[in-house]
Amino acid sequence: MDVAIFGRGMLIGFAIAAPVGPIGLLCIQRTLAHGRLTGLATGLGAASADALYGTVAAFGLTAISTFLVEQRLGLGLVGGVFLCYLGLRTLLTPPPQQAGGSGAVQRWAAYGSTFLLTLTNPMTIFSFMAVFAGVGLAAVPGDYGRAALLVAGVFAGSAAWWLLLSGGVTLLRERITGGVLHWVNRAAGLVILAFGVVLLVQLEPLRLWGR
Repeated sequence: MDVAIFGRGMLIGFAIAAPVGPIGLLCIQRTLAHGRLTGLATGLGAASADALYGTVAAFGLTAISTFLVEQRLGLGLVGGVFLCYLGLRTLLTPPPQQAGGSGAVQRWAAYGSTFLLTLTNPMTIFSFMAVFAGVGLAAVPGDYGRAALLVAGVFAGSAAWWLLLSGGVTLLRERITGGVLHWVNRAAGLVILAFGVVLLVQLEPLRLWGR
């Protein structure tokens, strides 16, 4: 049973991470520009944030989830602005002249940026609650061992997706010239910027209605 819970958590984490969005684009762009480890660090930042929100859902921490959802407007504003910043930075920063790996500081920065970005969407908690309940893994008060296994599985599944994505992009990296990478940066930056603008626009109804 414990193995089954961990396995279900892995499937959930993989499924939540797999749809390509702004973080997926960042992972691809950073892998191409700075190497597999930086791309993987980008994805692991999101996986860590998913595991944190999965912990809130799995352990039934309603006080924390309620507080975060009440702050969703402010968090969404931060997330939208941060996405716009990352998009502009990606758009305007020229790719390195030679393909090469990045240092530890840059990898930690890549990890931290996507960790914080993912945390700006507290509604992820309810996504986990809905999925957990849908597969019969709803939070049970006091069942901490089961909840911990579930969260560990979510992180492992999400991390597996980012490992596959960064590894797959690495296989294409040697075939991409500096000119192509320049246009990849521009395209990725524009799309990420668009995600940020859309997020900020979607916040306006929340502010008008006081939600």
